[in-house]
Amino acid sequence: MYNVKSPKAEEFIDDGEILETLAYAEANKANRPLIESIIAKAALCKGLDHREAAVLLDCELPDLVEKIFRLAEEIKQRFYGNRIVMFAPLYLSNYCVNGCVYCPYHAKNKHIPRKKLSQEEIRREVIALQDMGHKRLALETGEHPVESPIEYVLESIKTIYSIHHKNGDIRRVNVNIAATTVENYRKLKDAGIGTYILFQEPYNKKNYEALHPTGPKSDYAYHTEAMDRARAGGIDDMGIGVLFGLTGYRYDFVGLMMHAEHMEAALGVGPHTISVPRIRPADDIDADDFSDAVPDEKFLHIVAVIRCAVPYTGMIISTRESKKVRERVLDLGISQISGASRTSVGGYAEPENEEEDTSQFDVADHRTLDEVVAWLMELGYIPSFCTACYRAGRTGERFMKICKSGKIQDCCTPNAILTLKEYLLDYASPKTRALGEELIRKDVEKIDNPALKKALLEDLAKLETGARALRF
Repeated sequence: MYNVKSPKAEEFIDDGEILETLAYAEANKANRPLIESIIAKAALCKGLDHREAAVLLDCELPDLVEKIFRLAEEIKQRFYGNRIVMFAPLYLSNYCVNGCVYCPYHAKNKHIPRKKLSQEEIRREVIALQDMGHKRLALETGEHPVESPIEYVLESIKTIYSIHHKNGDIRRVNVNIAATTVENYRKLKDAGIGTYILFQEPYNKKNYEALHPTGPKSDYAYHTEAMDRARAGGIDDMGIGVLFGLTGYRYDFVGLMMHAEHMEAALGVGPHTISVPRIRPADDIDADDFSDAVPDEKFLHIVAVIRCAVPYTGMIISTRESKKVRERVLDLGISQISGASRTSVGGYAEPENEEEDTSQFDVADHRTLDEVVAWLMELGYIPSFCTACYRAGRTGERFMKICKSGKIQDCCTPNAILTLKEYLLDYASPKTRALGEELIRKDVEKIDNPALKKALLEDLAKLETGARALRF
């Protein structure tokens, strides 16, 4: 078991250092020699520190901004190729005791219906997701000690993994629940979760406390130190992120980079994923009430610089974003996207009417999973439903070592192709299947390792004959 003494949050999210970094970036946003030297360093694919990343984010020289974007595309291709991992969120409950002013689940909201899924309702939700073709879920729930205790989450994970419907099953359950104890993180690890995900929202302590006036989440240090406790509990795949638009994006960006640095240095493994959600309208939440909304062009800039600064880390974008924005950020660094998402409790098996809406936020991309898969393939991407790394033990430090070496594609590309083939055979529309078969043919031809290509062709043939014993 990995042991670590949880530090004070302010030690690794140092307000003074962030303010100095922002001043440094502002002073050097047109410093061509410095920016060019940082871009050259980023091109080595060894990462950047938070000050270097902040300078790239503040860069206002158009030709160098374009160079940053091109480099992000090159780095994305080097580490992740043309694979895009697919997932869907599953909301278990919207009962919550917190007072977060940007979330409709806040305790004072009397408008939104409160709902908690029974294990039988979870079963129906999972079957609906399996019937779409999903293999990977992100579990979501409000923070409530009575309605959503850790025991309920653990029972739900067990239920999800137990359901095998037709040719479908959920092979990886990532978990996005409130900050908790080392003991509870250990229980989640023992339950077989994939990645533990927790967004910081804003990193600025003063702003954080204003946005979280009541409830357990109001404790800035306890929330910010969650990844340290998760690591102490044995979890080695951890995902971080901020909700852009709540406060100034520059501060949160630097805080995010410093958090990634802390995890790498103190916990022995950097973030497995970084998420980049933006504030969206919801039940009693008006996004226009938040004056720090991030415009699309700056959002693209943020994604590009994150990819340059932490090249080894997966990046996630959800259906919060439109088709247009999602299409652009795929090139710049995103490696995981959701498809056909419902942000309501119980929204897959039986879509709710307006009076029963329990959505956490409005989605911007309403396409079906089949439509998203076809769209990705039309863009030249391989939609991947692979979860092999999780089952093969390629997690944490082991995964990062392989990823940083650039060899992860030897594992991921064949498995992405095989899981796409599964999807095409079991779930795709005729048009999507025809598109996918042609994409697979072309991608197999690109593999220059004869032994790998031979093994892949043999496994594809097995799938064609109906074999489903293969697990990816």
